Parts: sequence; structure tokens; C-alpha cells
Amino acid sequence: MNPHLASGPLTPTLEHLKRCSIAVDIGAARTRVYLRNSGLVVDEPSVAAVDVRSGALIAVGSRAETMAGRTPQHIRVVRPVSSGVVVDIAMAQRMLRHVLGDKLGRRWMRMSMVRGMPMPVMRAAVCMPHGSEPIALRAAVETMYGLGARKVELVDTLIAAAVGCGLPVEQPEATMIVVCGAGTTHVAVLSLGAIVSAQTVPVGGDAIDRAVVEHLRTQHELMLPSQSVRPLHQMLGGTSTTEVHGRDVISGMARTVTVETERVRSAMRTPLTAVLDAITSVLRQSPPDLVADLADRGIMLAGGSAHMPGLDLMLRQATHMPVHIAPHPDTVAVRGLGAMIEARVRPTPKDPLAP
Repeated sequence: MNPHLASGPLTPTLEHLKRCSIAVDIGAARTRVYLRNSGLVVDEPSVAAVDVRSGALIAVGSRAETMAGRTPQHIRVVRPVSSGVVVDIAMAQRMLRHVLGDKLGRRWMRMSMVRGMPMPVMRAAVCMPHGSEPIALRAAVETMYGLGARKVELVDTLIAAAVGCGLPVEQPEATMIVVCGAGTTHVAVLSLGAIVSAQTVPVGGDAIDRAVVEHLRTQHELMLPSQSVRPLHQMLGGTSTTEVHGRDVISGMARTVTVETERVRSAMRTPLTAVLDAITSVLRQSPPDLVADLADRGIMLAGGSAHMPGLDLMLRQATHMPVHIAPHPDTVAVRGLGAMIEARVRPTPKDPLAP
């Protein structure tokens, strides 16, 4: 293992990144892989189903996710990634080997046959959450080495996401990005291609889901299936009431209740106070000139939970700054990393945050 990659800063040069063949974003919710000259080729849930009796891998990705809460005792559905950090290296390798073998392997084989060349050496660039501990960095490196990577470059997720949003990160002006993922939310102010100030809070889409489940349990005595929480978010857009199907806490029978959407949205806002505190802290740590830039430019909101109903409005009301939701916010990090390995990181002609 390269000790610099295991414990050093997540700032590889563009020359190093241009030598990488693939870009990988192993998130708590989804795993995404970007292949040079092919684009995004893998976008699957970071889930695996395992037979605990034999240790056999039964399913990964979308198929394994549909098994959650519906399996017999000898099948266990696991998530080898938590808060963007690999917590089970062996299972993460098995999961990635399965999805890479199914999709990436065939693409590389076709590339090799067309060019008449041997299979290319895998050099991987991997997104890592800001402030990751050395043990988390080593886990990511070991995971990719176990898949046959000859070289692994680690890149801060905040920088990759900012590039993926099309922000002018190389300019001497402030850009602020909030990446709201499943397990964590990262907040940063960037300028001149580097992070000026940043903070990570252990609050994300999963915490908001738990708040909704707890609200329905305590206020309506209804247990909501885990796979029904995210579809419920989409129903909270404009109607004053919403019908929710679940299981009665006392009788265990199926039941449908009508809930006030404003009360559910209020329950969702409670865990987001930590995100607001992080934004305030990051702004206080930033130079006044950069904060002045943000008054007009505002905040770019990205991550898989960026489309949470009312999240952008809540941030706008709390900060008194414009809030923009990135196009395809859930894939900005891996697309930004893909732009880096393809040397497409120059500022875009049109600044998406320009007033």
C-alpha cells in the first residue's frame, strides 16, 4: 500500500488522476462507477444479501435491496458502507466484484478486442468523505487493491462534487456546496481549487427517514415499512394531507391513516438543525471577502437527499442566501471525479451560481 494514499491529504494532482481508468464513489446508499470514455456504468444500491449458513453471496444492488425486511432467518441483508466509509472490506470487495464483473468487465473486454491490446491496468480514483480518518482511507485503498487495482488515488468528495456541479472551483472566488448524503452531510466553502473551511455532520437522509418513521409511530401508532419512506417524501410536495399505508403498532394488522403533510415536514426538519449549525460554523470560519461573494452566489445543494421536500426552502430561509439544487445531484461526485480523470476540470463557460 502507498502510505501517502493511506494517510496523506486527499489532493492528488491532475496528472495522477489522468492516469486512472475508473472513478468510484462508494456511498452508504449507492455505489457508482465511472469508466473513462464511457461515462457512468454502475449505479447500484450498496447492499448485499448473504446466506449466513454457507456464506454465499445471494444478490447485490437493487435485487438485494428489495429483499430487506423480507428474508428468512438464514439470509441477511447487509450494507458494507456506513457514512461513506467502508466498514466491511471483505463484503465491499465481494459486492464491487459482482457489479464490476457484470458490467465493467464486459466493457473492458470489448475495448481490448477492438484495440487489439491486452486488458488495461486498473488505476482507480475513489471519492472519500471530507475529514476521513486514516483507517477509513486504508479501508478504501485495500478494497480497491483487492479488486486488482494497481494504483489508487483518493479525492475529497467535496471537491469532486463541486467539479461535478460545474462550479468554478479554480477561480479566486467563493463557492459553497452542501452535499447531503444518506448518512452524513458535508458543508464547505471552496476557492482556488481548495477547501477554505468545511464541516461534516452525521445527519443525512437516513436520519430524516428515522424522524418520519418515529413521527408516524408516536402520533399515529403506525409502523411504516422501510422501503415506503422515500416514496412518502415525494407525496409531501403540495397536498395538505396524505394517505399512508403501514402496520398497526398494537394489532399488527395492515392499516391506512391520513396524515397532515405539514406535521410530517416539521418532523423532517428536526434533524436538519445540525446541518444549519454546520453551515453557520463554516461561514464563521471563512474570510469575510469570501462570505460576501456568497451573499449573491448562494449555496449549491447536492447529494442523494438534495431533493428532500422543503430542504432548499429551509436552507434559504435560515441563511437568507439563494439555494440552488444541482442537476442530477445524486451523481455529481462521481461525475466530477470522472471529469478529473478525463482532464475536464476547467471552469465552465457559464457559472451555475452567477446571479
